[in-house]
Amino acid sequence: MAQHPFPTPHDWREGRRLRAWELAHQGWQQNAIAAALGVTEGAVSQWLSRARAGGVGALRRRTSPGAPPKLGHTQRGELLTLLARGAEAYGFRGDLWTAPRVVAVIVTHFRVRYHPAHVSRLLRALKWSPQRPLRRATQRDTAAIERWYAERWPALKKGLPTKGAPSSG
Repeated sequence: MAQHPFPTPHDWREGRRLRAWELAHQGWQQNAIAAALGVTEGAVSQWLSRARAGGVGALRRRTSPGAPPKLGHTQRGELLTLLARGAEAYGFRGDLWTAPRVVAVIVTHFRVRYHPAHVSRLLRALKWSPQRPLRRATQRDTAAIERWYAERWPALKKGLPTKGAPSSG
C-alpha cells in the first residue's frame, strides 16, 4: 500500500494548510484553492510560499513564540500544594489568597518574580481560584437568626399574597 504523501494534521487549521498544498500540487490555481477552503488568496499565497521555502513541515502547527515559563510543571504543582496550606500559614492576616500574596509566596519559595496580573492568569490556567471569604458581621448571632426564621418568618410568610393574587403595585 502506498504511503500518503501528506502528513496527518494535528488540528483543522493545519489540515487546511496541508490541503491547500495538496491542491496546488494537483494543479489548482490559488484563487480556486482559496474559494474551496474559504480563505483569502493572500493566505493561500503565504502558505504556498512557506511550503516552497521550508517544505511541507513549514505548514505544521507551530508553538506560539514567547519566553519559557518561569515556573516549570513540577513547580506549578508545588505552588498548588503551598497554596493549599492557606494564607495564614505564611503569616498573612486572614485566609484569603490575593494575587500580591501569591506573588510573595512565589518569590519566597521559588525566587521568581511575577506581576500580580500574570499570577491571576497562571492560577486560572492551573484551574485554581482564590477563596473568597463570606462577608458576615463579626457581631453575627447565628442562634438569633435561626430563632427568627423558626418563629417570626412563618408568620410573615403567611401574610404574603398568593400566586395569581392582585399585586400591591
